[in-house]
Amino acid sequence: MTAFSSRVEQVSISGIREVFEAAGEDAINLGLGQPDFPTPDHAREAAVEAIRAGKADGYTSNKGTRELREAIAAKHARDNDFAVDPEDVIATSGGSEALHVALEAHVDEGEEVIFPDPGFVSYDALTKLAGGTPRPVPLRDDLTLAPETVEEAITDETAAFVVNSPANPTGAVQSPEDMREFARIAADHDVLCVSDEVYEQQVFEGEHRSPAAFDDTGNVAVVNACSKAYSMTGWRLGWVTATNERIERMLRVHQYAQACASAPAQYAAEAALTGPQEPVAEMRAAFEERRDVLLEGLEEMGLDCPTPKGAFYAMPEVPDGWVDEVIERGVVVVPGEAFGDHGAGYARISYATDMDSLKEAIGIMAEATEAVRD
Repeated sequence: MTAFSSRVEQVSISGIREVFEAAGEDAINLGLGQPDFPTPDHAREAAVEAIRAGKADGYTSNKGTRELREAIAAKHARDNDFAVDPEDVIATSGGSEALHVALEAHVDEGEEVIFPDPGFVSYDALTKLAGGTPRPVPLRDDLTLAPETVEEAITDETAAFVVNSPANPTGAVQSPEDMREFARIAADHDVLCVSDEVYEQQVFEGEHRSPAAFDDTGNVAVVNACSKAYSMTGWRLGWVTATNERIERMLRVHQYAQACASAPAQYAAEAALTGPQEPVAEMRAAFEERRDVLLEGLEEMGLDCPTPKGAFYAMPEVPDGWVDEVIERGVVVVPGEAFGDHGAGYARISYATDMDSLKEAIGIMAEATEAVRD
């Protein structure tokens, strides 16, 4: 048998998937990062209409339809306080591909990528697949990423650093002051800041600001998607925006790996972004209510947990054996070490599930907590 690439050999199936496969069929799944709401009707209908009209049968532009890219530009002007030229947008197959093309286009063999630890599992894997060297850095006590920690980690070999707010797996939200600093760091050190803003619509406390709103040197690339905001994980529609020079390089990766995002999904995304936004607010309110119920339950168990100000995850500190005990009792949670070495001693709990299931799971977790402490 021929040898496999060293890049692929450095990457394994994520610890999240391993937990799912180990859980029983009837388990309550608090490990899944997927909203439990339907995609808004107007987005679904836009895809159906495009299919019936024959508009989704062929390739679109590599960057995506002009109408979708205009909708994305309008969304950034409306929500994020920065201007985007529709020519400087690539519609991708979810936020995952957007991250991939951003790193692939900017990281040379051996160059370093700085990212939060604990942090989203793809940052480490995609850095390795690009031939780069991961440089995970620890978080503050409140599980946010300190700009000074990023700046101290930058070397002559640094190609990029990743900012994720609201964050997976912690639910932490960076302050506007932090985001301004990240833009400054990218400018001062002439490195790329990749801002992963996929959870931006799920902010319960504080304010989401993009470092792109403070960028005047073109050193910020923004990754986003319809997946979490509009409950469209299965549609696989994300995007990346940056300067035209950066976008043209990322387009070379996207063109050969993907050609274009799914056409039906592009029409659905355009409708989601330009249509009624009430479903987004309704989901956010439901997640906040669930967050509060979960935090109350964790407090009653005696588990310390920084208050997640966004996304739909909580990351409490847990005793040894807690995760295994919870899973054995039929509730899926993810061990913190799946998200990096500094995640050890924590667990990620997703509250993107219905309230009845969440309350049942809290009761089971309370019993598991007593068991491991006896």
